[in-house]
Amino acid sequence: MNKNIPFQTIDWTTVPKTECKGETGTAYWQTVQYPGLRIRIVEYSEGYLADHWCQKGHIVHCLEGEFVSELIEGKEFRLIKGMSYIVSDAFSSHRSYSKAGVKVMIIDGDFLQQIDE
Repeated sequence: MNKNIPFQTIDWTTVPKTECKGETGTAYWQTVQYPGLRIRIVEYSEGYLADHWCQKGHIVHCLEGEFVSELIEGKEFRLIKGMSYIVSDAFSSHRSYSKAGVKVMIIDGDFLQQIDE
């Protein structure tokens, strides 16, 4: 399978939104999928709390607002506009919540698979 991606632009205003309910609140996903790569703009509503602990690796960049990424071990990381986090697949269970709502870009794919050393 060819994983090369030719130069292209993404007009996010034309990418449809998918509604995903959280434990509380709602997430709205706009998703562009390539072989081995997924790029999303995600908006969490006010009071959003993810409905699961995620094991997937991500690069997450906060575009607007703020949110907290919580690890299953209890640590919390507050991210505001301009901040990012990165984690490999199956490396750390995490979930997000936002009191006032937030807009983030999330990039994930095969390149984040955990490597055993």
